Amino acid sequence: MEKIKTIGYGASGSLIGGKTLEPMEFEREQPKSDEVLIEVLYCGVCHSDLHQVNNDWKNTIYPCVPGHEIIGKVTTIGSSVTKFKTGDIVGVGCMIDSCRQCAPCMEGEEQFCEGPHGQTMTYNGYWKPDPNFNTFGGYSDKLVVQEKFVMNIPSNMALKSAAPILCAGVTTYSPMKHFGVKQGHKVGIIGIGGLGHIAVKIAKAMGATVTAITTQEEKRNAALALGADEVLVSTNKEEMDAACAKFDFLLATIPYPFDVNDYIPLLRRRGAIVTVGLLGPYKAPTNNMEVAKFSTTVGGSLIGGTVETQEVLDFCAEHNIAPEIELIDIKDINTAFDKVKDEEVRFRYVIDMATLKAQN
Repeated sequence: MEKIKTIGYGASGSLIGGKTLEPMEFEREQPKSDEVLIEVLYCGVCHSDLHQVNNDWKNTIYPCVPGHEIIGKVTTIGSSVTKFKTGDIVGVGCMIDSCRQCAPCMEGEEQFCEGPHGQTMTYNGYWKPDPNFNTFGGYSDKLVVQEKFVMNIPSNMALKSAAPILCAGVTTYSPMKHFGVKQGHKVGIIGIGGLGHIAVKIAKAMGATVTAITTQEEKRNAALALGADEVLVSTNKEEMDAACAKFDFLLATIPYPFDVNDYIPLLRRRGAIVTVGLLGPYKAPTNNMEVAKFSTTVGGSLIGGTVETQEVLDFCAEHNIAPEIELIDIKDINTAFDKVKDEEVRFRYVIDMATLKAQN
């Protein structure tokens, strides 16, 4: 069967210039009976895209075509697809398939897939990388996805703003749901960037009293405008001392190594701090004396499965939550990467994929 010619932006991985995104052509397989072909309309720019392109996690398979915050339109469905029809507006997050047979997969927690390769990521192949298998993400004009991993987009959502919910939204929603954030809880969101700004809005909608925690005084007004009840500047010792034992739950969204010990004293007894975004060691070992003192929990969380991804889309639609975005042309993606790295974006870039077609 003839393969599908696809255009996109990717990194070649070559020694010279191999981590710069540039136009690329490749082929996708025709959809199987349980798969759908999607025309990509918008794709969010996630900090993970930078890490993967730059091989920061030492697992990148090149060529690397990033993108896992995808809004698109169904153009073809396989013969056994029942959830979608041609023309439907849909979303795709961080995964496009899994073994679909293990206990986590059967429970809609495919991010914990126990199959031989783990889940199939939207780009960079399997969770357990295989140099002989690669997948290409949403910085492209077309995508083929197993129907279970395709999400319904609520009709009252602005499409371009919905894109970041498919990664940043579920990444922050999942641990807050797991730890039971609710009315009456005091929650601190550490880092007010692409993940953190969405987390503030979700935590507020869950009923919590929310404090935005940032290293930068100049972010105070922006954090309050997002809906935070208070702002804590972590470089201000007096403010940090006053906040000791204040929070039931802390969500750390800092994407680079940081010292988690700075934040553990802010937890109440049996409170929890969960790190998302950082996939690597902390800057310093955890001081278990501080952890044990109030029987607190230091944890981590990755993304969410298909069930939670659809949940967070519906939750955001119900509560009129929309990420703060800046729409960009795909030709500006390398500049956007630089600005994300330098924390110059407020708060999430989304690529208008019509600009890719306009180039061709």
